[in-house]
Amino acid sequence: MKKLRCNKKILLLLIGAGLWSANALAQNVGTIKAGFDKYAQTIPREKIFAHTDRQFYLAGELIWFKVYTVDANTNVPVDMSKVAYVDVLNESNTPVLQGKLAIKYGAGSGSFYIPNTLPNGHYKLRAYTAWMKNFSAELYFEKQLTIVNSLTSPDEPLKQPSVDYDVQFFPEGGALVSGVASTVGFKAVSTDGKGVDVNGAIVNQANDTVARFKSEKFGMGHFLFTPTADATYKAIVKIGRNVITKPLPAVATKGYVMQVTDAGDAFNVKITGDAAADPAKALYLLVHQGALVNLAQALQGDATHTYTFRIEKNKLGGGVNHISLFDADQHPINERLIFKRPSVLNIQATAQQQYGTRKKVSIGISSATAGQQPVSANLSFAVYRADDFNGIPEADITSYFSLTSELKGHIESPAYYFNNVTPATDAALDNLLLSQGWSLFNWADVLTSEKPMFRFLPEYNGHLINGQVNYINGNPARYAVVYLAPISKKVQLYGANSGNSGRLMFNANNMYGANEVVLQTNPKLDTNTYRITITSPFSEEFSASKLPPFYLNKSTTALLQNNSVGMQVQNLYKPERMYQFNPADSTTFYNDYYQRFKLDNYVRYITVEEVFREYVKNANVAKQGKHFHIKMLDPNATHINNDGDGDPLMLLDGVPVFDLDKLFTVDPLKIERLDVVNQKYYWGPIKANGMVALSSYKTDFGGMKLDPKAIVLDYEGLQLQRQFYSPVYDSDTQVRSRIPDFRNLLYWAPDVNTGTDGKAQVSFYTSDKPGKYIGVLQGLTYIGQAGSSVFTFDVVK
Repeated sequence: MKKLRCNKKILLLLIGAGLWSANALAQNVGTIKAGFDKYAQTIPREKIFAHTDRQFYLAGELIWFKVYTVDANTNVPVDMSKVAYVDVLNESNTPVLQGKLAIKYGAGSGSFYIPNTLPNGHYKLRAYTAWMKNFSAELYFEKQLTIVNSLTSPDEPLKQPSVDYDVQFFPEGGALVSGVASTVGFKAVSTDGKGVDVNGAIVNQANDTVARFKSEKFGMGHFLFTPTADATYKAIVKIGRNVITKPLPAVATKGYVMQVTDAGDAFNVKITGDAAADPAKALYLLVHQGALVNLAQALQGDATHTYTFRIEKNKLGGGVNHISLFDADQHPINERLIFKRPSVLNIQATAQQQYGTRKKVSIGISSATAGQQPVSANLSFAVYRADDFNGIPEADITSYFSLTSELKGHIESPAYYFNNVTPATDAALDNLLLSQGWSLFNWADVLTSEKPMFRFLPEYNGHLINGQVNYINGNPARYAVVYLAPISKKVQLYGANSGNSGRLMFNANNMYGANEVVLQTNPKLDTNTYRITITSPFSEEFSASKLPPFYLNKSTTALLQNNSVGMQVQNLYKPERMYQFNPADSTTFYNDYYQRFKLDNYVRYITVEEVFREYVKNANVAKQGKHFHIKMLDPNATHINNDGDGDPLMLLDGVPVFDLDKLFTVDPLKIERLDVVNQKYYWGPIKANGMVALSSYKTDFGGMKLDPKAIVLDYEGLQLQRQFYSPVYDSDTQVRSRIPDFRNLLYWAPDVNTGTDGKAQVSFYTSDKPGKYIGVLQGLTYIGQAGSSVFTFDVVK
């Protein structure tokens, strides 16, 4: 009986230990998942894609582009950032063109004029938001452009660059482990970043061959072999007639190897530990796509140190999914990428196969789900002449959001993996995932309990201009109120309080185009002399990607000359097409005013004092001592300026003028307009006892000199929307016009919207240049389905 009781106690202890162990395992994997969920939910992430009208340009042409901003986890258009930044960088990562785009509901468009001073070469166009600057520059959108300056002689002969090769090896899951069979991916590229065919062998330190390999698509492939701890390995790689040697990654004596195979409707995953691994120690697995955790569980191995499980594809998110493996201490030890094909937007374009010159082209556009249900979508559309320079684009919005944006480095022809899906395409895609690496985040940042700190705020309400105000001795100026005003008839005033650190932040949500801005403080309230600086909003971090050497084949000289003549003719006969912009909002920052005086409608007086006394009845002008002052009255004839110095805020061409004596010396015949705001006005840190805004005819302050302490600098606001020029030939007179039309870019529309029936119609006219033309449509639905379409037609004389 005692023995029975003893056995029962042991059994209860074992059961209790088992339950405790199971609970501990569940708790640990729950901690990892909770850390991931908290990180994903509290730290929003954005992706951005830019559709350019072409990829090859001549100096003197325009680059047109449309940007799409989405939630990085779901690819749904996101209305968080209201500004996107676009740079064109040369091979030294020096910006040659920069612009700020207004973003609305996750989309915005812009353009760059390519100056005639820009040298020949490959360039990178990249796009990002202010919030994205808090993360790696590897996550910015990047696209290669080629620009040729046909109006100048090259600095040196355009010689074909020497060819070099780079071969890299990537153990599946992350590491080679002694005694464990491992799949190793490889990738071989030439100097231009494109894959090359290779074959070779893996040899150990005794030059014994342990594996052979041969590349498949784009210079990528994989092989299987079992390394040992006491050996070193190198690859003998044959590329054409060239033979190069590359060492393989070092072999670890301890660790785990992950192997993933595609089983059609699922992925089979096998994890194998080294011979000394303790199978009693649990491993933790997390499978996630974006912010969505699809699987989180603890694993326990068998006597062979092996863990196996199955991931059903119907439980995965569309696009790249991450399998992350953690050890018993919750440290990440392996990661493998797998891919589930996402649901895409089906875009179709209907056009004739052939058109004459100067003929109307009507394109019917339709958008539907993968199940062919009509759906509304926002699209961008480019039609251009195909030649040796501009062909079908290698990348599109679908491949970028689903694939490219989740991986590191350059991906050759990403659209290949989505067109004509076959077993060969799937195999090539898996080789890509084996050899490309991941770039989402650092697990140490995810699992830490510390609150992350960010340098850059998201621009929820518009463009933020950041700066710093210091005393002359270099110390931060605390709690100084700084005014920033563009010199303009459109009165736009911004204020910032420097706080305890001297940092300035102006919410310039409605500043467009090139401006001269004036920065100053109120010298009547603050007699200090400050040094005010403005920080560039463009990112100063760069990805590791390199541009290939620039080379221009001599066989394209005639084509280049022909395109150059066409560009020059267009610029000569239609120069205005470069400078047609949509008008910006002319509303002043104060919106409503009590009175507006257009002084040409009144009797002109010879002093500003007389103008105020005669016309501005609610502003009483008086002299106290030798200085002018104004007492502003509200509609009930009550003084409203009863604090501070009592004067209202006086603006001349948008710039605050704090010295009324100086303002009253301006010739009123140079003043066009006068606005009066007869109430207290609060604008951020700016507090005004009413306002009076004067505007001169020439926006030159009527000859008045600014305060010598004021700082004047050039600042580019948001881009004005340039209008795309497209001639119309709807009459015989226009068709017979002798003005040449040598356009290669027939049409650019950044904002084509299909209706609820999934349909839209666009039209344009062909030019005088015959040839094959390519139409490219790209876009998104409101739920994040991305799609693209390419079609062609011929133009004949």
